Parts: sequence; structure tokens; C-alpha cells
Amino acid sequence: MAIRFIKWLFLCHIGLCYAQTADSVQTQKFITKAPLVDSNTITLQSLEQDTDSIRKTPLKDHELASKFDEKWFEELYSNHMFDTIYKSVTNLTYDDIEYPELHTDTLKARLKELDARTPFNVEYNPSLESVIKSYLKNRRELLQRMITLSGFYFPMFEYELDKHDLPLEIKYLAVIESALKPRAKSRVGATGLWQFMFATGKMYGLDVSSYVDERCDPIKSTEAAAKYLSKLYEIFGDWDLALASYNSGPGNVTKAIRRSGGYKNYWNIRHNLPRETAGYLPAFLANMYIFEYAEAHGFKRIKPEFALIETDTIRVKHMITLDQVAEVTGTPIEQLQFLNPSYKLDIIPFIKDENYVLRLPKESAGIFVNNEEAIYAFVKEEFAKREKPLPQFFNADDRIRYRVRSGDYLGKIARMYGVRVSQIKQWNGLRSNDLRIGQRLTIYPRKPYVNTVSTVAAKTSAKPLSGDIITYTVKSGDSLWSISQKFPGVSVQNIKDWNDISGTRLKPGMKLKIAKG
Repeated sequence: MAIRFIKWLFLCHIGLCYAQTADSVQTQKFITKAPLVDSNTITLQSLEQDTDSIRKTPLKDHELASKFDEKWFEELYSNHMFDTIYKSVTNLTYDDIEYPELHTDTLKARLKELDARTPFNVEYNPSLESVIKSYLKNRRELLQRMITLSGFYFPMFEYELDKHDLPLEIKYLAVIESALKPRAKSRVGATGLWQFMFATGKMYGLDVSSYVDERCDPIKSTEAAAKYLSKLYEIFGDWDLALASYNSGPGNVTKAIRRSGGYKNYWNIRHNLPRETAGYLPAFLANMYIFEYAEAHGFKRIKPEFALIETDTIRVKHMITLDQVAEVTGTPIEQLQFLNPSYKLDIIPFIKDENYVLRLPKESAGIFVNNEEAIYAFVKEEFAKREKPLPQFFNADDRIRYRVRSGDYLGKIARMYGVRVSQIKQWNGLRSNDLRIGQRLTIYPRKPYVNTVSTVAAKTSAKPLSGDIITYTVKSGDSLWSISQKFPGVSVQNIKDWNDISGTRLKPGMKLKIAKG
């Protein structure tokens, strides 16, 4: 019975996980073996002629088209930290590295300490020493950024791993999987901190839809990774092999065992594994060592912008956008995007029987809960006032120039074209969220969209600043929305128009003109 169960698990996982290899070398092998022409149209004679031609003249790509491809892929996969880690694992070399700051005897002693407190086989070998010294010498800036990010992500990883009775050191797996970037995406589609393929994510309960990708949710994806790794450990009974199969699928690991003559130690079968997987465990152990001995190597444990315990979640009761949340709570949109990476378009949908939550800094969560009824009324009113689009269509790969109008802000423009606020800022070199009327923005729409013209704005003019005018001094914790609630008949847009404000940020001490009544 046990043998049947193991066979069943193999069949389930081999098919779903094999695609997760994300191995550029394997992909290249597949490409070079593919037929040069459509197999349905060739004849033996034409094949022989083509072969003779290829022998005489090497095939070349179209130079200009190749450059276009290069630029397009650079845009498509602009994920520097993740790509850097991926390449370092795939292309690991084991040359002698001159790094006098770490003596071999010191490294041996520290690895022995690590081996004593972890179920992984942390034994010294020259290859591991080479990887550790190479990372310390050549990747200090990248390592420091990830050590800082780990202050936010590791506590939630440890909680989920402990809940599933898994070694806490597995948290270092996310470092080499994604460089701790929750939206990291490989060239074969593996996504998130733990790099789940679509099918595997679905298998472990991760929702992927037009609005949501739970592979990018730190907590839900970690829970799924813990369940998946538990199953792999049940199969192999060895954590090194479980990690190798997480990377390339159980099928590649069992093939490596067969080809090596039945060896089951990772280091004995490594030469029979795909190239990326062969570098996977050394990279994992190297990062484990560096993170564990970070201070000894001069890295700083910088407090992240947020600690997990300084945030809280709220289950949404109505569709709401992150820029609306920013407006009513005064929380910068970048913070909301960092805390809520699973919402693709910065929109949190409300769907019956689904549990979509908004993560906020605790002080903002208090503001939200204390004013929940008024906030949802404001949100409903905002959605009701949405512009009616005119039928002028553009393609997703067009570049458009957008002129900022009165009442515009980055979140609103981002929603209009299905892009993120951070992208608009990057494309236009913006350092803040402030906009000015008439400003021109370059935008690359994410998907086919309708160019909207504000019919509401065309019909109605701004409420004039007249009558009983007061000056309001902004206090700490104020937002445009919270200020508007203090004055009956005054909207957020009124305050923006009266004070020539295009963004949502306010600074304590700022003076605002408000027309009462």
C-alpha cells in the first residue's frame, strides 16, 4: 500500500513540477533540437538541401529584429535582483576565490556549528567554500538588500514553517528562489517568493485570477510551499533531495539517482542533475551561512520599513483600490503596494466566499476600522462617479502621452491603463507622487484599453472657493479624506482644486483653504 501511495505521489508531482525547472540551459537544448522548418511541409530532398546549405553557411538571425527582441525581453523581464540570483545559481563556478577576510579554518569551524543545529548536511567542501567566498566578494550590495528585506519576510516564513513542523532554515530557500521579491517571475512563468508554477500553485490552493495572484502573497504562498516541501520530504526522507526536487521536480532527482548507480546523497548525484539544480544546494547552503554569520562579515541588520507585527489585516467588505485606501488613510501608495503584492492592478475585489484582505500599518488599520462605514460610502460614491468611456481603442503595446487634468492623481491614471503607480514613476523619472495640471506623462498600457474622457468634468465646473473661507492646518495623521469629513458638503476633490493639489500626500503644518457651507 505504501509503495502504491509513493508511486501515486510521484505521478502527481513529476508532471506538475517538471515545468518548474526554469533552467535556461535545458530550454536552450530544447530550442536547438527543434526542427528548423515546419515538419508538416518538408520532404527528404528539401531536408538534404537545407542541411547542405547549413553546413556551408551558418544560419544568422535578422540583426535589427534581434535587437528589437533584446529590448523587448529586457522590458518584459526587468527584474534585476531576481535575475541576478537566478544566473548566479545556474552558472555557478567553483574556482578558487581570493578572499583573505575568511580563512578556511574559520569557515570549517562555522560550517560544523551550522551542521550541528540543522537537519541539512552542512559539510565543508572546496566547492561550497568557493561559492561562499564568491558571494561575499562580488555580491555584497545585493546581499545587504536581501538581509534588510529578510527582517520583514523571515518572521512570517518561520511562523508557517514551524506550524508545519519544517526546518526553519528553509526560509533561505526563498532567497535563491526569488531574491525575496514577491512579484518575481521566471522566464517559464514560475511566480512569487517561492516560484510556483500555475498548475502547482492551483494544486496547493493558491488563487490566480485577473485581479489576484496568491503566488505573490507572502503568507499564503509560504503555507503552500510548506505543504509541498512536506510531501517531497515524505517521498525522499532527505532534506537535500527534497530541495533538489522542489527546484527541478522529483522526476529529475529519481533519474539522477538511477544514473549515478543508486546513490542517494545529493553530492553523489549532483553531476547527473540539471545544471541549475546542481548549483541549487550549494547556493542554498552559501546563503544560509552568510545570513547566519552576517554580522561577522560586516553586514548590518537594518530594521525594515515595516515589521510584520507592526501591520494588521482587514477583510474587505467592498471592492476597493489601493489609491482609495491611500487617500482615506494617508498611507503612501508605495507602502500599500509593498504590503499587498498579490493584487495585480492595485484593486482588491470583493467576491462572495472569498477572503481577500488588506494589510495596513497598524496606525492606518485603526483609522480604517474606526471609519469603516464612512470609507465604504466614499468608495461606493467614487465608483459610481467613474467616467463613461468613449470608444477610442489603443493596443497594449502602444506608447501613449497622457496630459494631466485637474483631479488626476497617479493611482487614478494607473487604474485607467492597467499599470502600477511605480511603473508610471519609473517611465517618467518621477521622485514623488505630485503632479501638475498640463504635465505630460509617458505610459505603456498593460493591456488593450479605452481612452477615457471625463464627461463628468466636461459638464460640471469645480466648486468655487467663495463664501466663508477658513484656513485649516494639517495635523499628523490627517488625510484629504479625513479633512473633508470635518466639513459638510466638502469633498476631497474640492480641497484639491482649492489648494492646487494633485497628489494625496499632506505634511503636518501645511495650510489648506476651505470654503465652509
